[in-house]
Order: sequence, then C-alpha cells, then structure tokens
Amino acid sequence: MQVKRDKNSRALDTAYVAARACLSCGSTEDLGRRRYCTPPCRQELIRKLKILTGLLRALHTRYATFSFTESALVLDLITYGSKRVYRFLYQRTWGRKPAQDLFDMTDGLGNVWWENKKRTGKRYRATQYLLEKAFAGHIPSESLVPVEINHPHRVSKPLHCLKLTGDDLSSSRAHEAVKSAYRREALKKHPDCGGDSASFRKINQAYQDLLTWLQAPELRKRKGLPEKWFFDGTRWIPPLPPAKKETEEKPPRRSTGLP
Repeated sequence: MQVKRDKNSRALDTAYVAARACLSCGSTEDLGRRRYCTPPCRQELIRKLKILTGLLRALHTRYATFSFTESALVLDLITYGSKRVYRFLYQRTWGRKPAQDLFDMTDGLGNVWWENKKRTGKRYRATQYLLEKAFAGHIPSESLVPVEINHPHRVSKPLHCLKLTGDDLSSSRAHEAVKSAYRREALKKHPDCGGDSASFRKINQAYQDLLTWLQAPELRKRKGLPEKWFFDGTRWIPPLPPAKKETEEKPPRRSTGLP
C-alpha cells in the first residue's frame, strides 16, 4: 500500500483540481463550461467514491473530503465525537486516473482494517489501528466544515439568454449587472441594429423575468467545499465552484459546526 505521510500539508491543501479543470481527472482539454471532460469519467470517480463510503462508515466518519494533486490523493476525515482531522495520502501512478488510484487506496486501507478486525475480533480496535496510521500533523478541523452557499433558482434560461451567471445575481451589484447585460444584448438583437424581432422579444422577456426575480429572490441552498469532494456522512457532494472575491460581499456562511 502506497500510503505516505504528509511532510508539507500546506502545499497539498491547495487542490490540483482548478477552475475549468475536470473535477474527476483534472484534465483541462476542451472543457469549455463543462465541469467534467466526459460523463463516463465522472461516473467512474463517483463509483469509486461510493466504494470508499463503506470504509468511512466503518471508521465512524462524520465529514470527509477527497482531492488530488498531480502526485498524490488526499483523504481527510473527522470521526463522530472528535475534532481531530485524520489525513491519508496515496502516491499517484503516472498515467492513471485519480479514480483508479482511489480504488487501490481504498482497497489497501480496507485490507488493513479487516486484518486487524480478524486479529483482534474488535471493530473499534481495527478502526483505532487504522486511524493511528494517518498523518500526525495538525490540520484545522474547520477545513472540513462544509460551506453553505445560496444559488439562484428557476432563472437558468433568462441567465443564459443574457449571458449572465448565478454569481452575477449573487453580487451586490446584481441590478446593474442585469441592466448592463440587457443593453449589451439589445444592441445586438434590436431590429434597427440588424437583429430580428423574435430574438429581441426573447431577451426583453429574459430581462423582465430577472427583474421580477430580483424583487423576490428564490434561492437553492448548497453545501460542500470548493475544489474538494465532500462526504457529509451519507453521500458524496461534488466540489463547489471557487467563490468570487468581492469586498462588498460577506464571506460564505458555514453550516453547523463540529460538536
């Protein structure tokens, strides 16, 4: 088993999966606005994360995160009744996808757990033995507490029509952003500027829909962590997009803290 201890945790805390990179394999080739290079790539990693879920439950995991760099997989977890972060590292194999190495990592850790379970006859001793093999350095427990963000709901079509994003509506200058986008698109689609009436009516309706939404915003709450797969004790949640930095905006609100 290629599990290694972290000698430089600061460098590994910065996820290799950057913006516009595939959240499953890290590829940046021809992604456009997609979050994954292909559906099979995403499905492969999700299948391997589901296999890992069995081990996390055996370890009484409350929260866990999974990320990867060019050279290593990083698995952090917090157990129920504790604030200590346990970190497991696994050296990646050149030319293999993170999902393939994740399967080997899970298999190796699981074998260690089962061998000690058979030897001692006690599940808690097997869990204790495996956790003692984790990285011994200090990692802030707050790094595993999920962030809660509010995402605009039921306005995807108007946003797409005016070439806006959910971040534009979350901004403190949302009204200005909507008006500016409308003027920009209106200059392109207005019949007097070479456009056609149908397209102009479409962007005008999108503009009106967004103004109505801004009067009574309907938001969808999402929990997770930027650039890391997050396990909430039940299921895995894909990485949240990196938050935009705005001086007028308040930082993302974190959900209920640890016990």
